[in-house]
Amino acid sequence: MEDLSRYVELGIVHFMAFPETIRGEKGILESIRKILLDDDFKVIEVTWIKDPKVRKEAAELFDQSGIKVLYAAQPRVLLQGLNPNALNEEERKRAVEDLKKGIDEAIEIGAKGFAFLAGKDPGPEKRSEAKKQLIKTISELCDYARSREKDLMVELEIFDREIDKRALIGPSKEAAEIAKIVRKEHSNFGLLHDLSHLPLLGESPKEALEPIKKYLTHIHIGSCVLDPSHEAYGDKHPRFQLKGSEVDVYDLRDFLKTLFDIGYLGGEPKVVSFEVSPRPGEDPELVIASSKRFLWRAWSMLEIP
Repeated sequence: MEDLSRYVELGIVHFMAFPETIRGEKGILESIRKILLDDDFKVIEVTWIKDPKVRKEAAELFDQSGIKVLYAAQPRVLLQGLNPNALNEEERKRAVEDLKKGIDEAIEIGAKGFAFLAGKDPGPEKRSEAKKQLIKTISELCDYARSREKDLMVELEIFDREIDKRALIGPSKEAAEIAKIVRKEHSNFGLLHDLSHLPLLGESPKEALEPIKKYLTHIHIGSCVLDPSHEAYGDKHPRFQLKGSEVDVYDLRDFLKTLFDIGYLGGEPKVVSFEVSPRPGEDPELVIASSKRFLWRAWSMLEIP
């Protein structure tokens, strides 16, 4: 088996693996330390840390560990009901100002990337105007990030539009249209896609990744559930191999193969992060370990170009 680290900077979304940390208030340093002591991980993705003292301590841990840090603002958007593409300009500006605070926090902890998601899809009649508002927001965030830290990448994550998050972006082709416009002025912008969102969007790996290959800067791998009667229905990122979940080892293999096919993988190592979350009663550290076993199995089935 080819050495995964030759192609992949393996990461993990901290606040999903340890969901008690998602509000940025408790259990943060203890769980961060568990990840930093696992030398399989080269990347950690964290979200807001509300206490400045805890943020400072976390930054010191990151610096000692030598790990790459990425900042995920998705919880800021979702838990506060922010809408970066709001048609109401005051509402959009409120989202921008809060996300700028997130950029400040990202810089404070030494993050190299800042990811967020679009707001709610307003429906077909108002979708075009909402996209214009989103482009305005992205441009303002890219300008702000560049003014504070020239190497900070701003990334938009692609989510589902119809099942769970119901975000404006949305299908990959539409994400590519947004990225094409933004990239004309802002080289510090990219797209983030997640294997777990493909079933929610009804897209194959090729349909999801081919349109955005020029703008793809970041990848998540996880699973989801499409059965409405299942307790983990929707975009809850259950562990791989949970009964009733959508992503099997062949789906992960095919997704990884497509990442090679489009050129995301194959050169310098690129970020591929687990986004998995324990269900109630499950052990986070066991879920992390099982995720790695699942990836090793899929990787062993690949024929590296």
